[in-house]
Amino acid sequence: MNGILLGEWTKIRSVRSTMWTLLAAAVLMIAVGAGFSMIMTASWDDLAPQMAAAFDATTISLFGAGFATLATAVLGVLVISGEYRTGMIRTTFLAVPRRPRALAAKAAVLAVTVLIVTTGASLVSFLAGQALLAPTGSQVSLGDPGVLRAVLGAGLYLTASALFGLAVGALVRHAAGAIVAVISLIFVLPPMASALPGDWDRYVTVNAGQQIMATRTAEGALGPWAGFGVYCAWIAVTMIAAAILMNRRDA
Repeated sequence: MNGILLGEWTKIRSVRSTMWTLLAAAVLMIAVGAGFSMIMTASWDDLAPQMAAAFDATTISLFGAGFATLATAVLGVLVISGEYRTGMIRTTFLAVPRRPRALAAKAAVLAVTVLIVTTGASLVSFLAGQALLAPTGSQVSLGDPGVLRAVLGAGLYLTASALFGLAVGALVRHAAGAIVAVISLIFVLPPMASALPGDWDRYVTVNAGQQIMATRTAEGALGPWAGFGVYCAWIAVTMIAAAILMNRRDA
């Protein structure tokens, strides 16, 4: 198994597009969070009266996670779809005849790589955001209730989104189609579900998953870990379906 993991790591770090996409996720996380924090600070005198009770300094500094989600999900798609496009997947399956095991190795290497990078980016984004919010007096620290969990949770959420992209990519096998599908599931389906009557929209992909980054739970919303668990369930079901079809279809 160590040889399989090493092979997958070599593939990820040697393909330029995947490394650039991972870098884009980190840059988006930090730059957007810092930019939004600067905007809030500059507009504080006008916004403070309306936002006094609902203001969440942690959420402001981690605002870039929503944009980084796109990059990590696309990264997950590219990790698998690129091999189908070039035909290298046949070589992978010759080296690892048990196809679900090959998919599991890809998932493990992708998860560890994305988790390390995005957790680091989340911490930098938080610290930069709080420094920029300091003039308003609204900044928080990692020791405040729920803050450390939210910062680390951003890394977990972005890692889960990368695995979602991998699972969808393994199902669809074509990069363009898989990217459209995962964007639809992450960015289109949640707001559409929120517009419908009832409260089942809280169980839809990122509506649930993003709860792990919140320091406050809105009324009717899932708790941080419950929401993240629901998001992981979406990913697990998709990954299992991908593994089953990977066994049945020709490479």
